[in-house]
Amino acid sequence: MSQTVTNLQPQQAGAAASTSPWLEGWRSFRKNKMALVGLGIIVFFVLVAIAAPLLTSYDYKAQDLMNRLQKPSGDHWFGTDDLGRDIYTRIVYGTRISLWVGISSVIGSIVAGTLLGIAAGYYGKWLDMLISRTFDILLAFPGILLAIAIVAALGPSLQNALVAVAIVNVPVFGRLVRARVLSIKNEEYITAAKALGMKTPRILLHHILPNCMGPVIVQGTLGVATAIIEAAALGFLGMGAQPPDPEWGKMLSDSRQFIANAPWTVIFPGLSIMLTVLGFNLMGDGLRDVLDPRMKS
Repeated sequence: MSQTVTNLQPQQAGAAASTSPWLEGWRSFRKNKMALVGLGIIVFFVLVAIAAPLLTSYDYKAQDLMNRLQKPSGDHWFGTDDLGRDIYTRIVYGTRISLWVGISSVIGSIVAGTLLGIAAGYYGKWLDMLISRTFDILLAFPGILLAIAIVAALGPSLQNALVAVAIVNVPVFGRLVRARVLSIKNEEYITAAKALGMKTPRILLHHILPNCMGPVIVQGTLGVATAIIEAAALGFLGMGAQPPDPEWGKMLSDSRQFIANAPWTVIFPGLSIMLTVLGFNLMGDGLRDVLDPRMKS
């Protein structure tokens, strides 16, 4: 009997040691039901964006003035707009635009903000002051007003709206990474790495950057929701995607004058924006609970 117990203990210890941190993170994440709802919403919209041509038989640019402002029906599930275009089709294809702008702009913000934040936090001195004051200047402006100013300077287009949204969010990630680097660079393992002769690029890449990613991932998920709203706001003002692109904010702008007589032209694009933003916010809250050690309890 004692021999059996002796043989089992190393196996159990090995199984516990081999548990993947990703598996542990998923187990913790799925305990949050609202986070799973958010993940489900995001997966749904991603699948809609990928399978857009298979989900509708209409062309999102095709006009049918004889059937303009038709109520939702079997032929047009979400009705038609003022030019007779199928709203369901335009929302399906608009999913691609909103997700593309939101995710791409946040990735750009994360890359630029992380590089600037690491440089400011690790090297300090005049470089930290220069970068930090630049962040302060950008953050002094309301995000949407700064985005409008950037697009006004570059010209209205979807690409320029993406650039504007990315620039607006760079200080958010930059300050987050800078604060994290300031708390990490004086840790004992960083001092030990320097004492062993490890060069600065390797320290930044292998020790500091991985320890900054947790907060960045959480903020990035929440940032996608903010970016989608900002892109929709620019589209609503006519400074984002241009006709005939089916961008949700532009669809709201084109339909606002028909809100009394044809409310479906506004309801469905608005619901799409709301659900997408809700999905990213719920998933971001769940990731925060998983990646923030203070939330473990």
